[in-house]
Amino acid sequence: MVFWEGYVSDEAMGTFAPIVVYWLYAGLYQLLPPLDNYRLHTKKEEDEKNCVPLSSVIKGVMLQQLVQATVAQALFMLTSKANASGITIQPSIPVQIVQIVVAMLVMDTWQYFVHRYMHQNKFLYRHVHSQHHRLVVPYAIGALYNHPLEGLLLDTLGGAISFLVSGMTARTAVIFFCFAVIKTVDDHCGLWLPGNIFHIIFQNNTAYHDIHHQLQGLKYNYSQPFFPIWDKLLGTYMPYSLVKRPEGGFEARAMKD
Repeated sequence: MVFWEGYVSDEAMGTFAPIVVYWLYAGLYQLLPPLDNYRLHTKKEEDEKNCVPLSSVIKGVMLQQLVQATVAQALFMLTSKANASGITIQPSIPVQIVQIVVAMLVMDTWQYFVHRYMHQNKFLYRHVHSQHHRLVVPYAIGALYNHPLEGLLLDTLGGAISFLVSGMTARTAVIFFCFAVIKTVDDHCGLWLPGNIFHIIFQNNTAYHDIHHQLQGLKYNYSQPFFPIWDKLLGTYMPYSLVKRPEGGFEARAMKD
């Protein structure tokens, strides 16, 4: 039993809930006061280094979400597990948890190798992936600011493969995709807030991804959005230290020799 049962189908929730969650969570970060004592970059750095205005970022994210919603709706229709009565039998909670973990690992694997290849292939980096790196100083709303081709290959297709391989139902997908969206937004928020649960549980977090957006970390820390497994296995892991800046806030400082 879920709160939307009887009002909205699982398929509709799986399509649109991640979009709503994205704007709610990213919007919350956007509405926060400056919080200079917790920023990984100063506001001045953000204004000077980022090469794209907020309005263009919002348009880019909305375009990607339009594609994602279209693919998600088609995917749910083609893989419906409903019986003759139109009812989908939901697996037990332990099975759903296993499915979510499997989906997390599959998504991490897909995104690591596609992401890394987009850095190694000069054509793809110059014409596709570099759009995301125009945000040298990441912020929450820009988490899904990508070239449309990257959005399709990295995020949309990666999500579809994770869904298919894990065997989850549309109802379980609502939870998984909303969680993945929240984690991705948090990784780009640019703030090191005390008590942030994602910083406590996940080694792949805001500071970890901030290293990747820095010039010296551009070919490291490809893993996203959950675990740094592939970075550690394949030699692209760059450790870092968090250093307090005299003027306030923190700096994620790469420790690679």
